[in-house]
Amino acid sequence: MKSLTRVLIIISATLMFGAYFFPLWHILLDAPQYPEGLELKIWLNGLSGNISQINGLNHYIGMKFIVADDFKEFKILPYVFGLLTLIGFAAAIAKSRRLLWVWFISLCLFAIVGFSDFYIWEYNYGHNLNPHAAIKIEGMNYQPPLFGYKQLLNFTAGSLPDTGGFFVGLGGILAAAALFYKPRLSSKNKSK
Repeated sequence: MKSLTRVLIIISATLMFGAYFFPLWHILLDAPQYPEGLELKIWLNGLSGNISQINGLNHYIGMKFIVADDFKEFKILPYVFGLLTLIGFAAAIAKSRRLLWVWFISLCLFAIVGFSDFYIWEYNYGHNLNPHAAIKIEGMNYQPPLFGYKQLLNFTAGSLPDTGGFFVGLGGILAAAALFYKPRLSSKNKSK
C-alpha cells in the first residue's frame, strides 16, 4: 500500500471521527411566523434544536412527538460508527488492502442502511397521523424530504447534511479515492 493511500485513509477516518463532535444532519422549517426558522439537529447519539416548538406545531397536525429516547439508533450508532472508524485506522496501520475493502464496503452498507432508516423515520412521522388532530387536510402528509426542500402547508422544510455529515461524506469520498485512485506514472518514470 502506497504512503499516499495510507494518508488518505487516515485523513478519511479522522474526518469521520469528527461526527462525534458535530451534528450529522439538520431539518429546517421556515415560515412567515418563524422568520428565524425552526431547526432539528440530528447527532450520532441524540437530537438538539427547537424540539419543543416543533413538537408543539406537530401536535396540531397529529404528528407524534419527536423524543430522542424513542430511537434505538441513538444507543447503537456511536458504537457502530466507532467500529467503522477503527477499521479505517487499522487498514492504514496494517497497510492492508483487504481491510481497506472491508472498510469501504462497510461504509457503503452503513450509508444505505442509515439513509433507509432515516427515510422510514421521516415517513412514519409524516404519514402516521392522529385522526383526531385539530388540523386535517385530506390526502396531505407531512413527511420532510430525505434531502433538499419541500413545501408543507405554509412551511418550507429543508433536510440537509450538517457539519458532521459533511465530514462523513468527505471521509467517504477520500476512502473511495484511497481504494480506487491509481496515480499515473510520468513519462520520466516510465522510461526507467
